[in-house]
Formats: sequence, structure tokens, C-alpha cells
Amino acid sequence: MQSRSAKKWRTLMTAITKRLGLCFVGVISCVARWRIGMIKTLLWLWSVAALEVQCFNLESISEDAVATDKKHNVLTNFVPTLRSGEWSDIGGRAYMEDTHICIADLAKNFGCNLMSEEPVSFYGVFDGHGGKGASHFVRDHLPRVIVEDAGFPLELEKAVTRSFMATDAAFAKSCSLESALVSGTTVLTAIILGRSLLVANAGDCRAVLSRHGTAIEMSKDHRPCCMKEKRRIESLGGFIDDGYLNGQLGVTRALGDWHLEGMKETGERVGPLSAEPELKMMTLTKEDEFLIIGSDGIWDVFTSQNAIDFARRRLQEHNDVKLCCKEIVEEGMKRGATDNLTVVLVSFHLEPPPSSVIQRARVRRSISAEGLQSLKCLLEG
Repeated sequence: MQSRSAKKWRTLMTAITKRLGLCFVGVISCVARWRIGMIKTLLWLWSVAALEVQCFNLESISEDAVATDKKHNVLTNFVPTLRSGEWSDIGGRAYMEDTHICIADLAKNFGCNLMSEEPVSFYGVFDGHGGKGASHFVRDHLPRVIVEDAGFPLELEKAVTRSFMATDAAFAKSCSLESALVSGTTVLTAIILGRSLLVANAGDCRAVLSRHGTAIEMSKDHRPCCMKEKRRIESLGGFIDDGYLNGQLGVTRALGDWHLEGMKETGERVGPLSAEPELKMMTLTKEDEFLIIGSDGIWDVFTSQNAIDFARRRLQEHNDVKLCCKEIVEEGMKRGATDNLTVVLVSFHLEPPPSSVIQRARVRRSISAEGLQSLKCLLEG
């Protein structure tokens, strides 16, 4: 007659064999002299692991994959219908140095034939300083330079970068012939080709996308407070003094300003003030509602999310993109903006944004939009 311990042993071996398979029986046999408590521990651990594996079954994976594919197809089959508006005001300044441009079909505008049937739309905001010469020059020349670049539109990112640099060099040549043009400008452009959106930025204008009511920043402000820019500047022999590049300029990237000593160099040498844009490329989906492009006069009094919220409410009321731009500028002036204000809004739908409530954490703060941006620059490095 078998002892009580022997029966327990046989029962445990049977259970373990069923769970672990015959290949593990040899391993268990090697520990036959272990205490029963140790075997129970091993069995419990395997039970937990087996339970987790059962929860992660192939059927659920397949269902999730199908659902994801369906959602992906709905979003990527989206074709944007573009509507644009713009507005600007001198604000609290004595002179208007901002300017902007909206071109529905860039290639057609310059008599260029493309293989693609889809139009290339171009939008830009140019915030001048030291006069309006640079902002107007870049507005009038940059679009054509982009179209005439050998990489347009197949290598769009390279074409845009080269065009920023080429336009900057062309402006330097113009300044040498006409001293009245001496000035500088920040530049932000947005190009839309089909579902592709390319934002190029040099300076402190900003582009913000509304994705189902959530603000997605498509550019970063190039200011001396940004640690990444500070490191770049110092590596090129420049410096930051009291929040200004080389003690003279409040931005770290701009076109023009060739008259400022030590800012830009010709030939192989590169100065601390760069005309090279930072690029951000993305594919638009149905959830993307509209894009706001504004000069820094807008962002001095609006946070990115605040501007999106304000624009959504106005578009839900009247769905007029130009009127919405006017209301943004007027609201900026009410909030005490002291700079020129310019805004361009590009909607990707004929319908107004849906009135769904977006749940976001509410945080109380007592800091200005400008102060918040400076803090953000420091934290991002």
C-alpha cells in the first residue's frame, strides 16, 4: 500500500506533466528529493504564467489588428478640402513689418507644369524687423525659388531648405545694391500636397495644428532662450547676452540681417544667425481640422492650445475662416498685444469642427503666454 507522501508525489507529477509537457519531466525528477512545498511553489508559478498566456490569445490579437487596419484606412483615405483666410494689424507698433501670402496652386501660379494632378498649396507668414525690406523680398521671391528648384516637388524637404538659403543669399546681393532694403525677417511656410503637410520655420513665427481640438505644434520658436539653439550659436563663435543673439537680435534664425556685424558669414564660414529652416513633415488625416500660422505678436498673448480653442469656437459659430482670422487678431489686441499681428488659417474641411468636448487636465497658472513659452524653451533644451 502506497504511503500518503507517495500519493501526493504522484498527483503533483501528473499535474506538472500536463502543464509543462513531457520534456520537463526529467527536470522535475532531478528534484525528487525536494520538499513537497518547493514543488507546490513551482506549480503555482507556472499557473500564474499560464493564466497570463491564456489572456493574450491570438483571437483578440486578430480582432485588434482588424480594428486598427479599419481605422487606419478611414484616416489615410482622407482627402483635405482646403479653405484659407488671413488677417493682420499693425498692433501697437509705429510701422507694419509683418506680411503674408496664400497661394492655392503654387505651380500654376508660376506657370509650371507638374506630373501630379494635385495642386501644391503654399502659405507663409513673414515677420520683419529693422524695416519691411526683408519680409517683402522673401514673400515675393521664396515661392518662385521653391518651384524652380530641381528637387520640387519630389524632394520637397530638400528643395525648401535650399530655397530658404538661396533666397537669403539673393537678398544679401540686393542689399549690396540698394541699402534701403537692409533689414531681416523670420519666415514660416506651410506647403500642402495632397495629404502631405510640410512646415518650414526659421524664427519665432509658429504653426499649430488642431487635431480633434488638441493643439499640435508644428514648429519650434528659435529664440535665444532655447538651449539647443544656444549650443549651436556658441559652437559657431556667437554668444547670448541678456537674452539677445550677440546682444543684438531676439531670434536665432532669420533671413536677412546681413548688415549686422558677426551675424552671418559668406563662403565656408557659418555665422550664428542661421537662415536654415527646421522642417516638420506629416500626413493629414480626417482628425486634423485646421492649421494656424501666426507671427510672434499672436503668440505673445495666445498659448498654442488657447488659440486652437478660440478658433474652434468661432468656426463652430460661423465657419468663416477669414472672419475667424480677424477675430483672432482683434482678440490679441484686446489682450494687450504690443507687436504687429498676422494670422493665416487653413481649414482642411468644408464643415466646421465638431462640437465634441475634449477632456484635458485643467491646470491653474498665473504666467503669461510669453513667459510660458520661455519656460518651455528652457525645459526642452
